[in-house]
Formats: sequence, structure tokens, C-alpha cells
Amino acid sequence: MSTGSSLSKLSVSVFISRHARDFASLTLTNLEDASAPEMVQPSRLNPPPDDYSRSIFADKCTLTVASGSGGHGCVSFLREKYIAAGPANGGDGGSGGNVYIQAVRGTTSLHKLARRGKIRASRGKNGQGKNKGGQRGKDVLIQVPVGTVVRELSRRDPVAEEERRINDVPSINEETRGQWRRDKWVLYPSSLPSDYATTEFPTLPRLRRSNLASTQPDAPIYLDLSSPMEQPMLLAAGAVGGLGNPHFLTRQNPRPKFATKGEIGLTITLELELKLLADVGFVGLPNAGKSTLLRALSNSRARVGNWEFTTLQPNIGTVVLDNNMGRPILSASRVTGEARTQFTIADIPGLVPDAHLDRGLGLGFLRHIERAKVIALVIDLSNGDAISTLQKIWRELGAFEGLREMKTNAETESRIVEWKAFSRNTSAATYHDKAMAINDASFMIPPSKMQALPALPLMPISTKPWFVVATKADLTGTRENFDRLKAYLEALSSRAVPHPSGQRNAWNGNLAAIPVSAIQGEGVDRIPEWTVGLLDD
Repeated sequence: MSTGSSLSKLSVSVFISRHARDFASLTLTNLEDASAPEMVQPSRLNPPPDDYSRSIFADKCTLTVASGSGGHGCVSFLREKYIAAGPANGGDGGSGGNVYIQAVRGTTSLHKLARRGKIRASRGKNGQGKNKGGQRGKDVLIQVPVGTVVRELSRRDPVAEEERRINDVPSINEETRGQWRRDKWVLYPSSLPSDYATTEFPTLPRLRRSNLASTQPDAPIYLDLSSPMEQPMLLAAGAVGGLGNPHFLTRQNPRPKFATKGEIGLTITLELELKLLADVGFVGLPNAGKSTLLRALSNSRARVGNWEFTTLQPNIGTVVLDNNMGRPILSASRVTGEARTQFTIADIPGLVPDAHLDRGLGLGFLRHIERAKVIALVIDLSNGDAISTLQKIWRELGAFEGLREMKTNAETESRIVEWKAFSRNTSAATYHDKAMAINDASFMIPPSKMQALPALPLMPISTKPWFVVATKADLTGTRENFDRLKAYLEALSSRAVPHPSGQRNAWNGNLAAIPVSAIQGEGVDRIPEWTVGLLDD
């Protein structure tokens, strides 16, 4: 009896403890639900911190291109039954591959070319027996964005160097007649060096170039690829191949056991720089909502967050106006008459005070602003007075523009050289070897290395069309701030107040302020319409 009562008491205590534990957990859950704040569901315009794609961008790079060298000529003889010593039948070497360049739409960065560094066309194949010529090398096509400027830094042309050497010493071919040159001749594989002890090599054939070399741009190269190209342009023509041994057949030497090597290809070091980064550039202070606005207008997955400097390099997005799947959003055409189906937007890193003095992210990203056709100033209506923010941005841009003008004037003055006549004991030297004779003691001045090219002549920032995008307009207390900003822009358009950049020739067209809520996707539809109007004008 005592055992049954103890078991019943134990079961009752277990029952009570279970229900107490369940009640405690239920009460704790209710308290947590009551105290938890309302969670905002993530979306494309308000993604979690790890939902972004890393963009690799480069608007300037140095690239070395090399055309293919020519294949060597073949030393071969006919071998058939009943023919003990057949005639020479070695084929010529194939020409090297060419290097072409083409500006195309759809690419917005030079980072792929910057990563490669050096691009070389393939070499031509060597000649073969039975008079079979070598296969020519494969060509290389370099595709760059529209608006790329190509400038030459240096070049090495072995054929031109050999021509200068021969012209300087006209008798050099006669002096080297009968001599062996490792860089010019190919010998029969099974022959011994003693076989050529009494062999007299003929005069080297005259230097040859590819017929396509006449179509490549003159040196130094300067190309402004401001429009898309239907056909690629030749940058460097491939070198010609060597001659087979039938070319050196004579009465004295009916079975020549040598052929010539192919010429070495042309090597050019180029600087590629984007003159046009995008159609529109978003400029503003940090954390103004530029990246969120880019996400709202395009399919870009730029990094966004409620902190400063989420953008450390430009993000490029494309706004599609006509996807060929129905009625286009906007009907517009370019200056050339071509239908405008899209335009690009560059999200430029945030501007900080004294950025023109290389503070913050420095002058590098200010250079990106010069490469936009239209500037969109993104101003946060919830972060202080919008007019003060607008004036602060333009003061930085105006100061940067003034520094660029001073630098351009300094470079122009440095290129002015005071000419002085040579003295009696000093004679002028040829350009290619930089030799100068002083007091009958000649010494060689080595050729100068690659020098930095001057900055591209770009359109000043203050003369570009611009408008204002007022973000975070859905927050309370921003209506009055926007009204004051709108009135200030109307005064600027009518020239009632001076331009905030301080530049005299600043653009003062029809200025507009577009209120938007980028995180909600509201009001952003007006931006493409206004942008296309400025681009077409």
C-alpha cells in the first residue's frame, strides 16, 4: 500500500513538472514575440549584406600586343625511286598572325585586357617538303568598349631596325656575303659544321613586309574609338615567313642546304583608356542611396548597406529601353540615327570633403566623373539641407576642374623647348640611335624609356548636362527640403544665382529634381525619360 501511494505521488509530480515546463516555455515564447521588432522582409532593393556581386572594373590599362613571327623556310630535296640526288623542293614559311582591334557595344570595362597584359598572335608554321608552304598564324581580335582611346607608348620593329642598319652602312650586305648569321639562316639538319667551312652564303634577300602592313595605322598610334566598328582595324601585321632552299639555287650550288628564317613580329606597347565610362554617372555623398537606385533601374547587383563606402569602385548598370519583346519603354534614337535601345549608368563612389586634394578615395574616382555624358547628382533629403549638399558637391567638382586646368597648362609649358644651335665641334646625330659626337669623342645616349602620356582632353565637368535625384523622399519631413531644392534649381536655370561650381561656362539648362524612393522603387520611372532627353540633346 505504501508502495502504490509513493508511485502515485511520483506520477503526479512528474505530470505537474511537465506542465509547468510547458507553461514556462509558452510564456517565454509569448514574451519574445511581444518584444521582437517587426522584421522587414528582404527584397532585391533591400537585400541582406551578403547578397551582392563583386564587380571588377578598370578604365585604364597598359597592353602589349605582338604580331606573329614568320615561319622558317624548309631545306628539303626531292626523294624518289631512281633519283639519287633530287632538286631542292623546300617550301616557304607561313606568315605570322595579325592583331586587330574593334570597338563594340556591350562591354564597359578594360579589366579583362588589364589582367592579360600581353597579347600575342600565333607564329606561322615552318615550310615543308614538296614545295608545301607553311600555314599562316592565327589572328587575334581585341574587343574594347566604345569610347576607348588607344595611344602608343613604345614599339619594337625588327624589320625597321634592320633597314636602318643597312641604310647607315650601305656596304653591310657585301661585307656579310658568304658569312653565317645564326639569326638569318636555317641549315640542313643532317649536315655537319665542316660541310659549311667552304660554303659561301649568298647575299641576304631584301627585307620583306606583309602587304597588310600598309593598312596599319602610322606610328605613333593614336585612335579615338568613339563609335562602334562594323569591321575590325588592323593594329599590327604579321611578319612574313622565310624562304625555302629553292630560292638560292645557282649553277655553282645546285643543291643549296640552307634557307632563311622568318622575320620577327612587331611588338607595340599601348595605353588604353576609357574616354566614355557610361552615359550617366551617379555622383553624391556616401550613403546617399546611389547603389540602391542603380538596382532599382537596372539588373545590377551592386552592394548596398546602411553604412558609408559600400561602393569602392564604379558599378556599371544597363537600363534596357527596348528588349524586343513588345512595345519599348521609350522610343529614342542616337545622334547617328541608330535606335537607342539602352543606356548605361555608372555608380561612382561617394564624394568626401577635400576629395580634390586626394583625400578619401582620391582623385581616381573623380576621374570617372569626367567620363560620363550626363551627371545625376544623388542627394539624400533626410540628411541635412539639400541645397547645402548640392553646393558642397559642386564645390569639390569645381576645385577638381581647376586643378586639371592648372596641370594641363603646366604640361603645355613643359613641352616648350628652347632651341640652341650646335657648337662648332658638335654635330647633329641621327634620331634612332641618339648618338652625339662631341670633340671627336662619340658616346651613345640610350633611347628614352616609356614616358607617361598627357591626360586625355575631356569635356569639363561643369559643362556637362546634369540633374538632381532626390532620394529617400518617402520619409517624413522631407517635403519642405525638396521644395527649397526645387526653387533653388529654378533660380539656377534662370541664372538668378551663380553656378555653385564657380565656373563661368557652366551648363545651366533646364534643371530638374526628381523625388524618388529607391528602396521602394517609387518615382524611378521618370529618370530614364529625363536622361534620354538629355542624351539626345
